[in-house]
Parts: sequence; structure tokens; C-alpha cells
Amino acid sequence: MRRLWICLRLPLLPLEVFRQSWCTELAVAVLDKERVHLASGLARAAGIRPLMRRGGVLTLAPETVLYDRAPTLEAEALNKLAMALLQFSPSVALAAEASVLVDVSASLRLFGGAHSLCRRMKRTAKALGFTVILSCAPTAQGAWLLASAGSGRTQTMPKLERMLDELPVGTLPEARNYQDWLDGLGCRTLGDIRRLPRAGLQRRCGKELLESLDRAHGHAPELFEWLEAPASFEARVEMPDRIEHAEATLLYARGLVVQLLGWLTARQLAVTRYLVELQHERGREAIPPTAVDIALSEPSWQEDHLVRLLRERLAQLTVEAPIIAVKLSATHVQPMEPPSDSLFPEPGGTSEDHARVLELLVARLGADNVLRPKPKADYRPEIANGWAPVTDKPGPSANAPLLPRPAWLLAKPIPLLMRDHRPFYGSPLRMVSPPERIEAGWWGGELVTRDYYVAEGRDFTYYWVYSERMGSRDGDEGRWYLHGLFG
Repeated sequence: MRRLWICLRLPLLPLEVFRQSWCTELAVAVLDKERVHLASGLARAAGIRPLMRRGGVLTLAPETVLYDRAPTLEAEALNKLAMALLQFSPSVALAAEASVLVDVSASLRLFGGAHSLCRRMKRTAKALGFTVILSCAPTAQGAWLLASAGSGRTQTMPKLERMLDELPVGTLPEARNYQDWLDGLGCRTLGDIRRLPRAGLQRRCGKELLESLDRAHGHAPELFEWLEAPASFEARVEMPDRIEHAEATLLYARGLVVQLLGWLTARQLAVTRYLVELQHERGREAIPPTAVDIALSEPSWQEDHLVRLLRERLAQLTVEAPIIAVKLSATHVQPMEPPSDSLFPEPGGTSEDHARVLELLVARLGADNVLRPKPKADYRPEIANGWAPVTDKPGPSANAPLLPRPAWLLAKPIPLLMRDHRPFYGSPLRMVSPPERIEAGWWGGELVTRDYYVAEGRDFTYYWVYSERMGSRDGDEGRWYLHGLFG
């Protein structure tokens, strides 16, 4: 099997800066021990370079926004990205300098190849609010070096070797302490280092440098500590500012859903219920979080469906106070059962497609406005024809009648005229079925004695009619009524 690794590298910025499109809108510099570690495009255009001091930055570009490194937030950001990437491969590992390594060798066919997989990973990172530098190579160390240098993707070992040989010496972390010495020898690229005598290079720089180069070129094994998904899922994101409308939090909640999908895939689970909490300002008059409890009729692990349901619920929600954070937790899950593809699929979609449409209607219209048939154990049609919210679990079904019943039952039966001793409704009606006799309601003092028929008009329309016999409520012998219409 062809080996392929993908490395995603995050710019080393605090979480707040990620949320501000810093690379195109702001002159931003990130400081590490009073020196610039990273600068945006506008800051670099103003002359700001790495290793400059704070005072020099403000002298060249006073409008620059300075941020101190936030290692805790950087680690949280990296963990969020790694959790979301579990939906593409179970082999995900955290790497040095804010990078995530993913072994996608077994996932290429499932996701349509390397290019499609890279596009999906970029969309996943974007949903979390991150812009990543992405590279792929047959070795993990090679992919990491290419991502560190900002190089493009590669898939073959000969091309990887050429690209690695062209990288600057400073790209390799083990060579940075010896960069001045190597520069004095005329070694400015990794290819120049490889041409040096290995024994002398090991005595001068240690074996770690050679081992790192060997791993990059596939000459030494690579060992990793794989990321493990926790037993339960709970994630939270803070808003960059107070948000007044619930629908505006969807952008941040989507990132939580993406993390949920990674966790579900790693645990081989599907979610049937998840809870979103919109948290408000804390303090002496703190307001409890606004809870959005979303129950699914069918287990799901599809991002678009989960986000669509959440969007519909948030659009109808009115909050009492500004929102400062969003929290998502999976409250009910069950083992994942992927649908089996049929050789001859039925038109109109699968049962899962139908369930998703119903869930979307419930989220948009409310559970009380989307009903399903719920027949009751009663012979009288107007009593047996019951309805219940589609979200209610169906109970034991009543016995189905032996003769056909119409899809449209009138709220009140319509008395029919008689012409030539036959019931008339637009035209004389002809009985085309044997009678179905119903005698019920005596236990409640409302006796019903009817003979039901399927009748046909001249235009070939079918009706459900009955005649009330003597002894029925308001019944006269020979009186006919229209009670239902067939589709």
C-alpha cells in the first residue's frame, strides 16, 4: 500500500487572532519574549521582520497590533484541529511547532484521492476558524518539513527527495543550532548537508540531525503517539465579543460540530441527540445558559445535516442576554451503522433521507405542526383516525382494516342526495366493493351502525360512502353520507 502523510501546520497565533482574518486585514505581529515571532502581510510590507524587538516594530509601524504568544490557547487550537481530523483517519498525531500529522494511506480511496482529501481537510480547518499550511509526502517527517517551508504537495519519493534537498538548512530543527557553522562550510540547503561525510557530521552535530534526515527520506522508522478520542464529547468556544442574536453563533457552533464528527468517527458512533448551550455573562445576576436540545429520529454523523438542524433552531431562538460562549455536548449516541448500497436503489431517496427531511421540517415548523398518523383501536373511522407529533415514538399499532380506507377522511360526513334510488354526488355513484359493517360506540352512549362502501362516479373518482341503518344516531333507513375521498 502506498504511504501518504498529510501535515497541517497552524500559524503560531493566539486564538483571538485566528478569528480576525489577520493575514489580510490587520498589521499584526506576534511577540515571543519581546521579539517578533510572526508578522502578517501588512506588517511585513511595513518592514517588520522576525526577531525584531517590540520598540522597533512600533517605530516602523505604529498601527501594528501586538499580541503576546499564548501557549495554552495555541495548544487548545491544535487539539481542536487534531480532534476534527479524526474523521479522515484514525492515525492522527500532534507534531512539533503547531503541526498535526495524519496518515491517510488507508483513506485515499474512501475520500476520492489525495487532492479531494486535502480540500476537505482545508474546509475542516476553515470551519474551526483556522488557515493552515498543508503539505503531503510519503513520509511524515518529509511532509512536516515541506509544511514548515510552505512548499506544495508531493506524492512520489524521487520528487520528495529533490524538494527536500532544496529546503534551507534552518527548516530542519536539529540543524538550527549549527546553522552558522554549516553556513561557513557552504551548506545552505538540506541537500548540501546530505553530501557531507556522515561520520564527521555525526561527531560534530550529533546523531539526531542524521536521524531526522533519514526519517524524512524514508531510511529510518517513524514512531508516533496517536491521538485518542475521549470516552465522551464536550467542547466549548468563546465568542470574540458579546453576541446579541443566537443565529450569529452558528459560525462558531459549526466548528464544534466538526470536532464532534471527528470524535464520532474515531469512536465509531452516531449521534441521536446533542445539546448546544448558549452561555451568557457571569456575575451577580447571571442568567442560566440558553439550551438548544436537538433530537434526531435517525442516528447521524453528517455535518451538513447536523448544522442545518442547528441553523433552523437558532433562527427561531430569542436570547435574553448577550452570548459569550457556545458549548456542545453529545448526550445520546449509539454504534454507527453505515447504510448498505443497493444494486437497484429505490427512487425518491432512502429512509435516512426521508428522516432528515422530517427532522428539518420539525426544526423549522415545530414538533406540534409536523404530524404522523396514529390510528386508535376503535372501529369508528372518525375516532380511529388519530394524529401525533412525528417526534413521538410510535406505540403498538392498531389492527389494519381488511377493506380499503381513503387517504382523506372528511371532518364531518356530507349527506348525499338520492336519485333513481342511488346516492348522488356530481353523478350517480356505483358501489364497487362489498359492505363493511361497523357497529360501535354503544359503551359511550353513541351507537354507530353503518355499512361502508367504495363508490365510483362517472368520472372514475372513488369515494368512501356509508348508509346509516335504523337505530343509529340521527339515522334513517336508506340515508347515505360521503365520509372520505380516495387519492
